[in-house]
Amino acid sequence: MSKYSSSLRELALLGAIDDYISISSRELGDALEMSQQTASKKILELLEEKLITRDLGARKQRIKITSKGIEDMKKEYNQYRKIFEMTDIVTLHGSVSSGMGEGGYYICQNGYMKQFESELGFAPFQGTLNIQIDQEDVGRLDLIRSMEGHLIKGFSSNGRSFGNVIAYKAKIRNIDCAIVIPERSHYMDTVEVICQYHLRRTLSLEDGDRIELKAICSE
Repeated sequence: MSKYSSSLRELALLGAIDDYISISSRELGDALEMSQQTASKKILELLEEKLITRDLGARKQRIKITSKGIEDMKKEYNQYRKIFEMTDIVTLHGSVSSGMGEGGYYICQNGYMKQFESELGFAPFQGTLNIQIDQEDVGRLDLIRSMEGHLIKGFSSNGRSFGNVIAYKAKIRNIDCAIVIPERSHYMDTVEVICQYHLRRTLSLEDGDRIELKAICSE
């Protein structure tokens, strides 16, 4: 747990994720059951760590949690989810969607293909199945990304660089597959899935078809 967790949580509950809130050091201290001096010091620490941003007004300071602060809270949130929702499988629901064809291009690169076969136990079909995740399940992607996946290392080929990818073993209708996520990607609501089979053809899938994807987080 971060030493800034309680401060960030209190600020978030007051609305500091969505917009600036007006709050004095005394008010924050009262909420956190600490002295005004300690609360003032805590605010300065949050600023130094770039977890919040502050606008000094005539009477009260206005504070907003930064994207870094939000990520800090998400990490702790996912730790609690692991504790209270302990399971080897995270289930995602969504709809089949068309991609831009870029996934297939990247997947078929020899530098990736060899590693996929070694790490996942199968050579993927040269294409990906795109799944638009339901809004209520998008948060579970953070839970999956907090798990230890299979690192597929980046490489250079013909003067072009290909970045690291993290693969998470999964199943669709009991067929082995894997979710692949670029290591540096951030918010997303669409995932790409690889499999040794052509999933659209094998499962007779079309755009808009509902699908259940089970990520296996214990492997």
